[in-house]
Amino acid sequence: MAIATLPENFPTRLFINGEFTDAADKRTYNSINPATEEVIAPIAMAGKADLEAAISAAEAAFPAWAAMPAAKRSNLIWKVGEEISKRRDAFAALEAADAGKPIRENASIDVPMAADHFKYFAGVLRGLQGETIPVNDNLFVYTLREPLGIVAGITPWNFPLLMAARKIAPALAAGNCVILKPANPTPLTALLLAECIQAAKIPPGVVSVLPGKGSEVGQQIVEHPKIAAISFTGSTGVGVKMVRDAAPTLKKLTMELGGKSPNVIFADAELDSAIKGAQAAIFYNKGEVCTAGSRLFVEDKVHDEVVEKLGSRTAKLAGGNPLDDETRYGPQNNAEQFKTTMDYIAKGKAEGARLVAGGERMGDKGYFVKPTVFADVKPEMAIAREEIFGPVLAVQKFSEFDELMAKANGSEYGLAAGVWTRDVSKAHRYAKAIKAGAVWVNCYNWYDSAVPYGGYKQSGYGREMGLQGLMAMTQQKSVWVQL
Repeated sequence: MAIATLPENFPTRLFINGEFTDAADKRTYNSINPATEEVIAPIAMAGKADLEAAISAAEAAFPAWAAMPAAKRSNLIWKVGEEISKRRDAFAALEAADAGKPIRENASIDVPMAADHFKYFAGVLRGLQGETIPVNDNLFVYTLREPLGIVAGITPWNFPLLMAARKIAPALAAGNCVILKPANPTPLTALLLAECIQAAKIPPGVVSVLPGKGSEVGQQIVEHPKIAAISFTGSTGVGVKMVRDAAPTLKKLTMELGGKSPNVIFADAELDSAIKGAQAAIFYNKGEVCTAGSRLFVEDKVHDEVVEKLGSRTAKLAGGNPLDDETRYGPQNNAEQFKTTMDYIAKGKAEGARLVAGGERMGDKGYFVKPTVFADVKPEMAIAREEIFGPVLAVQKFSEFDELMAKANGSEYGLAAGVWTRDVSKAHRYAKAIKAGAVWVNCYNWYDSAVPYGGYKQSGYGREMGLQGLMAMTQQKSVWVQL
């Protein structure tokens, strides 16, 4: 067992115009360790004056950044990825303390993937090209892809570093300036990322990082007429409000919102792998995953066996200090989310679902919830309909394919889905029928910088990552030339 310590020095102030600075009004708030409920550090809290300073810096920086030769801009963005990798241990420890994510997962998954986002977009930006369009003999028509201007990223607290990288990297690659508003509970790795941006010599003003309240600086970003676009990851409720409040400025929005993802085990699946996969699908990152496989549909022929084995595996999961490299399961991110999760567990019990595992707080310190499995769940129950964003699995039985699809698609959400079967035809049939932006077959929760990501229905619109994510950070111009 090895318990990591936090780096001796790490940024806690706003990042504006290439420098770390106090908030204009000197306000701060405390970042809390969800495993201990203790204060990690006071963090500068951005307000309107800070946002205006960031926008002024971006306006000054934008012309030169947008006009910079693609090869030079690519090299600078690539260096950000290298700076992230140099600080792997610091990022992993800060994410563990700030977000409650096990340090081993941070070091092996989140940090390398964040670095890869910058390296991927550094590579593909040189392929950002227009096209020629034949119209008639007397005209030459071509298109240009141009940056939007000043764009903002507003990120959640479940994957703080990864979400920050996912917002910033494609925006920079397209030639935009970026203002990042990290989630209030988890600012530390976003600020360390700003240190990487500074070290990579991204010009001052091109990127700003403004920790603060969503209801204050976040709302000001949404309403500001000089911000051309926002990429938002968060709850559907907040997303709907954002769309409404941003409407007067007609800014471009990419919305990655909530999920209630169906994960299906057919009787012909390799059951041990499917059960292990179903457990990881819901309990990875303690259920605080937008794509979490929170609705598990099991074919009736193997239902009882799957539930029994899944319950047994789940009961063995134990929480621990996220800074311990042996820990695999951490606390809920914050006190509010802990309460929400426990309230849903109470609803599941009250509505008559059968508790198979968990269902209680874990220990008496920190925001730990025992991984929870409910069986005999009905589609109308709250735990089957509403996004919990915690380690609560709702198991439902099915017997026919059409019945399954009616239940699986009977959700307002459509972010992701999974299916476990040896029958390739059945897998493709399910993938075509399910209304979701991502479908995993005999696996779950795989991602890559090159693969677009986003949802259907109330899970949002637009796509991040991949070439589609890069294109979303541009606007297209058509040029007509009389010959």
